[in-house]
Amino acid sequence: MTDAKLIKTRRDHLAALRRVGELMDARPGTPQGDELELLSVLVEFYEKQHFPCELPDLVEAIRFRMDQAGLTPADL
Repeated sequence: MTDAKLIKTRRDHLAALRRVGELMDARPGTPQGDELELLSVLVEFYEKQHFPCELPDLVEAIRFRMDQAGLTPADL
C-alpha cells in the first residue's frame, strides 16, 4: 500500500512531484508503478485546481505558430 494522499498544500504538491520523479522508471503493474499512477492523478487534479490553463485566443494562437515557423500572412 502507498502513502499517497490528497494534495492540499504547496508543500504536499512539491513532495508529490519529488516522489513522481523518483518513480519515473517504475514498471506498470508493480507497487511502485501503481504508486506512480496514483500520484500522477493526484498531481494533475491539484494542478488543474491551482494552476488553471485557459485556452488561448484562436487568432493569437495562429499568429504565434506562424511566427514560430517564420511565416507571414502572405503565406496563408
